[in-house]
Amino acid sequence: MSTQGYEDELRAEQGYVAGLYTRLDAQRARVKAEFDTALGGKGMAPMERDVEVRALAREAKRLDVADNGLCFGRLDTLTGEHSYIGRIGIFDEENEYEPVLLDWRAPASRAFYVATGAHPENMSRRRQFLTRGRQVVDFTDEVFGRPGAGERGEAALLAAVNAPRGEGMRDIVATIQAEQDEIIRLDHPGVLVIEGGPGTGKTVVALHRVAYLLYTQRERMERHGVLVVGPNPAFLNHIGRVLPSLGESDVVFMTPGDLVPGLHVTAEDTPEVTRFKGSLKVLDMLKAAIADRQRLPEEPLPFELKDVTVRIDAETAEWAREEARASGLPHNEARAVFTEIVTYVLTERAIARIGKGWLTRKDREAWEDMRADLLMELANDERFTAALDELWPILTPETLLAPLYTSEERLRAAGADQALWRADGEAWTVSDVPLLDELVDLLGRDKAADKAAEQTAEQERKAEAEYAAGVMDIMKLDREEMDEDVLLHAENLIYAQELADRFVEHDTRDLVERAMADRDWTYRHIVVDEAQELSEMDWRVLMRRCPNRSFTVVGDLAQRRSAAGATSWGTMMEPYVPGRWVYRSLTVNYRTPAEIMTVAAALLAEFAPGVQPPESVRACGVQPWSKRVTADELPAAIEEFVRDEAGREGTSVVIGPPDVPGTVAASETKGLEFDAVLVVEPERILADGPRGAAELYVALTRATQRLGVLHQNPLPQALSGLAEVVSQQA
Repeated sequence: MSTQGYEDELRAEQGYVAGLYTRLDAQRARVKAEFDTALGGKGMAPMERDVEVRALAREAKRLDVADNGLCFGRLDTLTGEHSYIGRIGIFDEENEYEPVLLDWRAPASRAFYVATGAHPENMSRRRQFLTRGRQVVDFTDEVFGRPGAGERGEAALLAAVNAPRGEGMRDIVATIQAEQDEIIRLDHPGVLVIEGGPGTGKTVVALHRVAYLLYTQRERMERHGVLVVGPNPAFLNHIGRVLPSLGESDVVFMTPGDLVPGLHVTAEDTPEVTRFKGSLKVLDMLKAAIADRQRLPEEPLPFELKDVTVRIDAETAEWAREEARASGLPHNEARAVFTEIVTYVLTERAIARIGKGWLTRKDREAWEDMRADLLMELANDERFTAALDELWPILTPETLLAPLYTSEERLRAAGADQALWRADGEAWTVSDVPLLDELVDLLGRDKAADKAAEQTAEQERKAEAEYAAGVMDIMKLDREEMDEDVLLHAENLIYAQELADRFVEHDTRDLVERAMADRDWTYRHIVVDEAQELSEMDWRVLMRRCPNRSFTVVGDLAQRRSAAGATSWGTMMEPYVPGRWVYRSLTVNYRTPAEIMTVAAALLAEFAPGVQPPESVRACGVQPWSKRVTADELPAAIEEFVRDEAGREGTSVVIGPPDVPGTVAASETKGLEFDAVLVVEPERILADGPRGAAELYVALTRATQRLGVLHQNPLPQALSGLAEVVSQQA
């Protein structure tokens, strides 16, 4: 293309994209006007108004998101037709809703990502835009079918992977590669396992798959939403902007420690304890611990009623316990069976003694009247209630598990290893979360407490309604005679009551708020990142959260750190989705330059010789370096790295053992990426337990441009490829 031809084409594309923004602005103004009208709510029921306001708010957010990088390319067919590809779809309302911009998720957009010279998908050209704000500043063309044409123009891709990193992960909607697109659009109703080494983009591919599923199956998915599970809060913060940037907000982000609402994780288990708690063997311990709390009295327990003394003896309690256990009900619900048997025996014995010599079973009415009186006496007897609490207590997951951990006797009774003992039973760990969640089902609800809570709430609602009615009576007075502040306060009270009534009729919290507060919430799809770290018990929690078993699972077995984590995907998946899970791998490293990946691959070959490292798509021209320092020199060397990187564009991190000031653990950087990484004392990271090599592998593969290593002892053999320097020069 001649220079003049290029300039003419650029101006034409600038004009077209400007027209798209004009349409976008018009849609945005229309939605805002409709939103303001709905917010006023004239002639609309409260629930109807809420639904309309929420829908328009979502649409407004979608249009706002689209402002950034609205259109990023064009496809030309063999017949000369053009299709523009962008972040959302825009239609010409005056021309039978003809598409003027195709959503990147639409089937017609797929060729933009997968067309190659060998397989052009009936396309003659792919044009990619370089934009700045709303302006198209450049474009590159890839013409299919011409001699020597490559499979994909790499200008946009290389520009994206070489760009300095910001505070969070960016979407790749403009640069999705063919192998990524195949996974994103995969039509599979069960579990999709995506495995890939560092930098292969498995996380961002999984997130784009969520956006694609929400686009193609919105009606089915949006009422229950999507859950994304990541290893730690820093990771979730890092990826948190990707889906909103694609216009999707009904997504809940959690770590494994967040899956029980209201629980605060404050401690960490040893690898030995983590392994046991993560295995299915712990289910036997939980059931035995519950059974241990279903006690028999050592001596008969007497209760003096008005006319007779009755006793709960071991024989009666054992019969009641057997019947309660045989009911198959969870522990708390089975207490009703236990109580029924005990009270039956006690009342039968009491009636026999009271009516001895004059009352027979033939006198049924008198017998039942006497039983009713005795049942009321027992129900009102605090000592009887206390005895039931001792023999068959109402338990919560916390009140079962915390005392178990602090009692060597209870641990022995439950058949548990004494390694589980700890001084503070409520110092919860991530490994406790699946146990507590399991106990919710094993223990069941306390129906009496639930009923009491409902009655209390109903009484409060009635009291609020009566109070509001009183305020309304006050408002009937001459408004001119009322103090302005009193009038305002009264109006606020009425408005608050209106909101309270509306909340009772229709929960006004958004999906994310409702889902995070509800342990029983179920999702239509779940994404699990760093899935190799999850235990067998973790998977039980997640499967309960998604009854239809629709998952995107992302991980790398070579990076497994947890002692309870996965050693194979089949071991974890087959028990839940036999024959309904598929495996896909990503093989291209878009993050880590070849110079750094060469060093990391040498380490990988030592601890996982059967794993093929991903192939880097680029070199950065900067060799990773190492420097040996003394203990006294180490702090200054770290400070020098931090100071040097502060003057560069992009992000950096220092990774090292927990006791080295100024460093973070490699496990805290999983899934993250930085322009520059300094690894401190790799020999100590490597020596930290059986999975130390995986930890070091993670540390070495976080950098996108520059990698440095500081060490006091000799470098591990696997890192001999690093260039030793006298001074820190990247």
